[in-house]
This record gives sequence, C-alpha cells and structure tokens, in this order.
Amino acid sequence: MSDGIVARGIKKVRKLLGEHSATGGLSERQSAQIREQLKDCAAGLGGEVSARQRAARLADTYLELDDVGRSAFLRIIATEFGPDPKAVEKAHTRYQEALGTDAQWAAESELRTALRSARLHILTQFNALAHGMKFVVDLRADLLRYLDKDAALRAFDREIETRLGAWFDVGFLELQRISWSSPAVLLEKLIEYEAVHEIRSWSDLKNRLDSDRRCYAFFHPRMPMEPLIFVEVALVEELADSVQALLDEHAPVFDAQRAKTAIFYSISNTQVGLRGVSFGNFLLKRVVDDLKRDFPRLATFATLSPIPTLRRWAEKNPEAWQQAFSEDMVQRVARHVGSKGVAINSAEDIRTLLADDAWVANTRLARALQPGLARLAARYLLLAKAGSRPYDPVARFHLGNGARIERINTLADNSANGLQQSFGLMVNYLYDPDAIETNLEAFSREGVVATSGAVRRSAQIS
Repeated sequence: MSDGIVARGIKKVRKLLGEHSATGGLSERQSAQIREQLKDCAAGLGGEVSARQRAARLADTYLELDDVGRSAFLRIIATEFGPDPKAVEKAHTRYQEALGTDAQWAAESELRTALRSARLHILTQFNALAHGMKFVVDLRADLLRYLDKDAALRAFDREIETRLGAWFDVGFLELQRISWSSPAVLLEKLIEYEAVHEIRSWSDLKNRLDSDRRCYAFFHPRMPMEPLIFVEVALVEELADSVQALLDEHAPVFDAQRAKTAIFYSISNTQVGLRGVSFGNFLLKRVVDDLKRDFPRLATFATLSPIPTLRRWAEKNPEAWQQAFSEDMVQRVARHVGSKGVAINSAEDIRTLLADDAWVANTRLARALQPGLARLAARYLLLAKAGSRPYDPVARFHLGNGARIERINTLADNSANGLQQSFGLMVNYLYDPDAIETNLEAFSREGVVATSGAVRRSAQIS
C-alpha cells in the first residue's frame, strides 16, 4: 500500500470524525474560526455596536462548547494572545538605555504598553454585554478547573484574577440586606449557594430570615441578582454553642430589640471564579456597623464557625491524640463504652472508636469524650500550620480579619457533615471592635493567634 493511499485514508477518517488538533478538543476548522473571532475582539476595530456584537458571538461560541472544547478555547487565548516577546524585549532595551535621562518616563510607558497582553483586551470586550461580567467570572471558574492539568494556563489565570480584583474592588460593591420579601429569584440563589449549613426547605429559609435573623450580601452593580458573598446572622442573648439550636424552625422567635449578641453562623462565597478576590473582611465590618445602628444594645459580635479540616488533620497526625487525651480521660471513656464496645486502653483506641459516629448516641460516652476532643481542637487551632499560617481555612479567614478564638463548643453541630468534619465541634471567633486592629496587626506581622485564656488552658499551652 503506497504512502499516498495511507495519507488519503487518514484524511478521510479525520474528516469523518472531526480532526482534533493540538488544542485538544477542537477540530482544525473550529480552532481556526475561534482564532479569527479572538483576533477580531483583540483588535477592537469599529464602533461600540460592532464590539458588542463580536463579544456576543465569541461568548456564544464558548458557551456552545463542551468541557474539552472550552479547555482548548482557553488554551488558545492563554498561549497565542499574550504579550509579544519581541516588542517586550525592544521596549525593555529602550527603557534600560533611558534610565536616568529625561526619556526614562516615556520608555517606561512604552514598556508597560508592550507588557499589556491582548488577553486583557478580549476580556474587557465582554463588559459591553448585559451579562458580560458574570460570563467572565464563570469563564474563570472553568479556567481554575483546568489549571492543574495545563501549566500554560497559569499566566492567564493570574492576569484574569488581577483584572477581576480591580473590577470587584470593595468600593464598587453594594451591601444589601436580604429578607423574606426579597425577589424569589434571589431567595433561590441563597438556597443554591449556601455552603456551610444546607437550607433544607423554604420554611428553613424563612426561619433564617425571621425578625430575629439578618442576612446581608455584597452585590456588584453589573450582577444585581448574583450575591458575591453573604452572611447569616442570629440576634441572641449570649454566645451560641449549638448550630442546631440556631436553625431550629420550631424555636420561639427572640425579641431582636433585646439582643445583646450577634452571631455570624454562616458565611458563603458564591462565585468560584472570584477565588483569590477577597472581600469577606469588608463584609463583616460593614455588617457590624449596620447592626450597631439598628440594635444599639448589641455588645458582642461573634461567629459560630465550623472547623472543617480538624478530622482530616487528626487522622494524619496520630500523635495529636496522645497529646489531647490523658490517661485519666482514656479511663473515663473506657468506663462508658459498654460491654459490646471497642476495648479502650489508649488514645489510639479512642481514635478508632471515633471512626464510627455511633458514639454520639451514647450520652455518657459522648460527655466523657468532650474534654479530650476540646483539647484536640484547641491544639489544632493554635498549633497546626500550613506553612506559617493556620492549617484551618476558617481560622485563617477570621484571624486574618482580627478576630479572637473565644470558645470551643463540643457537639455544636451533630449533623452528619459536622461529625464528619470535626466530631461535631465548632468554635466562636469574637470580633471585639476595640481589639480588631491590634489582633490583625499581630497576626499579620508575627503570626500571633489571639486566643482567650480558656482556650489556651484547654490546649495546655503556656
């Protein structure tokens, strides 16, 4: 069989199947069409109407692709629409030559222009569309899923994160209270986006928006029905120690005007594409100011927060169990296991016992376990690190906003998820307006974790 016949056979098969190029999920024809659309958007020729039409066509093309096709689409942007290396080299040479002369500033401007990629201009084109901002945020969410498999996308990701950070600067965001009278489409978004404590029904949601509750969210003017982050608040008498009590739909409604404490019990980021763009700390500060204005009696602002990676960390660090459970604690647990239970002779046996959540149903056993579990959590929050920062992501967030670890609560979340994450433990982070800046400064500069004396004593740290 001649080489020509083989080549014609391959060509025929490729035509039938749709040839996949090096871009991965696109045929050569699709890749060529997308490149032309991208070039047109990057060039920005014509007026505003033409630009909007081009951006709309490009967005439609992207949305019609499957997951593999979208990955290939983003790779084309990342690898073919960056800064021109020759232009950058030329501008950099001129800048070096101009240093110390009157031409330095013009050369600096030329270098900055050369470093600006066509990718940014393409992204900016989408802003002309009615839902263009949301499109860019969702496009970045796709991009994040592909990063680990394709290093060529990383520069584009850093570029788009920087641009989104500017577009979503807190100065552009609007704080709104969400109530039961808010539009249904917005209430549905709360149910969809709640990431801490699942909203199980409309009656559950109504309870969370009752007169002794508040819900606040940040919105961007270009995404008016898309909360970017929201916080749920309970107005209560004192520090809360059980999320089940806060979420109890049958509990009597508390007189909010008598409330002395505001408990932030759920904070949810909603847009995956805005990862790395931080505005949670500004949200809490704005909410505190709003609450203080409406409820002058409020004196305490705190959270009831999950400890989402405690169990994972404890399972990877068996020595932590020995440090948390003393011999007396082990013996106390052993007395309440029962004749059919696991033999408890050491802290390692307790670790085995807790692998099965059945222990929660044994009230005396659960009570005997609590001091050791509280010490385990205290040591975890104070000592476990990821690099130089706390291992726990929720701790990083609140400590980084100037909060203090105030109290550890046992069996505070006895849901399946709460037990799976942290053996049911939760923590109160206290936001003391007079100490926030001091705490934040010490944490940022020296990694000092602000902690109450009770938590420090529980951890047995001097």
